[in-house]
Amino acid sequence: MTRSPNLESVSTRLQRIAQLAREDPKRAFLSLAHHIDLDLLREAYRRTRKDGAPGVDGQTAAAYEEKLEENLQSLLDRFKSGRYHAPPVRRAYIPKGSDPSKKRPIGIPTFEDKVLQRAVALVLEAVYEQDFLDCSYGFRPGRSAHQAIRQLRQGIMAIEGGWVLEADIQSFYDHLDHSQLRGFLDQRVRDGVIRRALDKWLKAGVMEGGALSHPTTGTPQGGVISPLLSNIYLHEVLDTWFEAVVKPRLAGAAFLIRFADDFVLVFQRESDARRVLEVLPKRFGKYGLNLHPDKTRLVRFERPARKAEPGRRQPHEEPRSFDFLGFTHFWERSRRGLWVVKRKTASDRITRFLRQLNVWCQGNRHAPLEWQHAQLLSKLRGHNGYYGITGNSRSLSSVHQRVKLIWRKWLSRRSRKPGLTWERFSLLLKQYPLPNLRICHAA
Repeated sequence: MTRSPNLESVSTRLQRIAQLAREDPKRAFLSLAHHIDLDLLREAYRRTRKDGAPGVDGQTAAAYEEKLEENLQSLLDRFKSGRYHAPPVRRAYIPKGSDPSKKRPIGIPTFEDKVLQRAVALVLEAVYEQDFLDCSYGFRPGRSAHQAIRQLRQGIMAIEGGWVLEADIQSFYDHLDHSQLRGFLDQRVRDGVIRRALDKWLKAGVMEGGALSHPTTGTPQGGVISPLLSNIYLHEVLDTWFEAVVKPRLAGAAFLIRFADDFVLVFQRESDARRVLEVLPKRFGKYGLNLHPDKTRLVRFERPARKAEPGRRQPHEEPRSFDFLGFTHFWERSRRGLWVVKRKTASDRITRFLRQLNVWCQGNRHAPLEWQHAQLLSKLRGHNGYYGITGNSRSLSSVHQRVKLIWRKWLSRRSRKPGLTWERFSLLLKQYPLPNLRICHAA
């Protein structure tokens, strides 16, 4: 019989850790592992996705649950005694951007490893959430990409635009320096049991095509603990440096918005932006990271002037745009005639979604219509759930129409008979409607 975690006990312990970390920002925790017990492991299990792909051992969540209490007790004993061996992650590849030839590697831990990583992450989050700055939004409790783009818009509007530094870290998860990370962890967490587990995860290795490799840098993208470690790393490398060292030396206003390893810097003055652009690669190079030379750029993003001077062309009539977190940000007049920052789905995200949908419809065109319809609704809800933000109606409408075209295209090729006419397809849509995408986030 599966026992439920004592949520009150877990919450109380995590709150106590957070309180101690908040009261003393310089405190290094020497003893944290004792907070990880069966109740916390049960909570970690509850929060772990059960539908994910299995790791190198092939064990599924359902198989692990058959002897859950026994498995969790064994996991706890091995973790506390130091006998836990972190298995290598299984490497898989997912599409990257709109180019189907480009793939992004991700690491898939075993299910048990995910549970333990989640438990350790819960304890470490209680400490580091007291340190992380407001400019950081990625993979943090109660924070989201929608909050990040909302804050970005509000910040740009407040300073009436300026200069946006788009930055791209080359293969961040592959180049995270282990020795630097250990130095950052030393400042806050010196618990031997937890640090031993973290070292094992960093050294666990990657299994790909039957071959095991042990990279000396990086943390596998896809691991449960990886987002937290990346936030700890970039908190030191970028966030605190920009707030404590850079901003006091600038002549104008500036701010940073970061979501995991994606970030933009916004400056009121061009001179400030160019100074930071010059030193930023040096800062990252100090910690083993490189900025992509072709994807790191400075964008002029000033608010267009209200009126053109007599006899002079209106400057910045078509302001530049920039992409961040899947949205293109640009200036446009509101219904009241004021210049405001608006957002629309980035073109490469639309291309990628439609290309994947086209491949799916092609491969499943012979499946029952009812099942196809249910799957299409799920895919559209997922797209709408992220991109359905205020002001993005035109992009949503365009995607909706093109999805219908793609579905009709492949339904018309289910047999050698004449294609599906628009009249017949309209009747089919009455039986299997694809509702319009709508605004669901006031971001």
